[in-house]
Amino acid sequence: MANINRVVLVGNLTRDPELRHTPSGTAVCKLRIAVNTRQKDQATGEWGDKPNYFDVTVWGNQGESCAQFLSKGRPVAVDGRLDWREWDAQDGTKRQAVEIIADSVQFLGSREGGGVGEPQFVPAAATAATDTADFGAGGADDDIPF
Repeated sequence: MANINRVVLVGNLTRDPELRHTPSGTAVCKLRIAVNTRQKDQATGEWGDKPNYFDVTVWGNQGESCAQFLSKGRPVAVDGRLDWREWDAQDGTKRQAVEIIADSVQFLGSREGGGVGEPQFVPAAATAATDTADFGAGGADDDIPF
C-alpha cells in the first residue's frame, strides 16, 4: 500500500509574503494562510467559523512570484505536502513544527479587491530536487535562512 502526503487548502494570507534566498541563490518564500472551519457552538447552538492557521513554504521561481504578486488578505489555493521538523532550540528545549511545502499556489481574486474569483496567475510548479538542494531532509533550524 502506498503512502499519500497531500494537502489542498484555500484561504487568505494573514501577512505579506516573506522572501529570502539560500546561499546559492534559490528563492524561499514563507506564507501564512488562514482557513476557516465551520463548527457549532455548544452553548448557543449557532454555527460559526473557526480559523486555522498554516505556514507554507514556496521554493524557487514560484516563491519569487508569490512575493511579487501576493499581499496580506489575498485569497490563495495551495496544493502541497506536509513536512514535520524537529530541532533543538538555543535554550536547549526541543522544538517541532509542521508546515506545508507547496507544489503549486494559485492566486485567487484580484490584487485590489481580494475577493475570491477566477485565478489571476498560476505559477509553474518547481521541481523538488532543484528547490531543496540547499537543504537536506531533516536539516537543523539553523540551516533555514529565516
